[in-house]
Amino acid sequence: MSESDRPQPSRQPISKSFWIKLVLVPIGMFAFAFALVPLYDTFCDITGLNGRTNSNVYDGKIIGIVDKSRTITIDFLSATSPGFPVKFYPMTKRMDITPGKIYTINYYAENRSDQVIIGQAVPSVAPGEAASHLKKLECFCFNNQEFKPKVPVEMPVRFFVDSNLNKDITNITLSYNFIKVKNTNKVDKAKAGLTGL
Repeated sequence: MSESDRPQPSRQPISKSFWIKLVLVPIGMFAFAFALVPLYDTFCDITGLNGRTNSNVYDGKIIGIVDKSRTITIDFLSATSPGFPVKFYPMTKRMDITPGKIYTINYYAENRSDQVIIGQAVPSVAPGEAASHLKKLECFCFNNQEFKPKVPVEMPVRFFVDSNLNKDITNITLSYNFIKVKNTNKVDKAKAGLTGL
């Protein structure tokens, strides 16, 4: 029996609904994953989960009572995203503070590249329970920061820790991670295009 004489398996045509599902399922998965990021950020901002702190300035309407009977140690850390050419570190690594009392520390930053870099600092607090009790009155994390080439800057953080913080917490870590938020080349070209109109 030759190959042509052998019965060929029957092929059923692929339905249109199969192709629609094949296209829509990955799109739906991507959209769901994309939507989780702002939802997670909002949830962390509200609850302080995972040490995320609110990046808005503290309105100062409720000032805690100074609790001189307690001392809390705060460690200050820094990090930058890969490819972010700014040297960035806290000028004070650790300090003992009294809950309810206002303190100011500075972070140092220096753009080591030859271009203007625009970045945003993302704060994080550990343990997560302390995030809602750390009140920032002034912080470079409230706005995007512009770093000019080779120009060192000192950026203040003015804060206090609410005296209602759980008395079992004696150590807090405040960390900032700087990320690049804009392509300055595109911004410069756009500005140049507008001035030429």
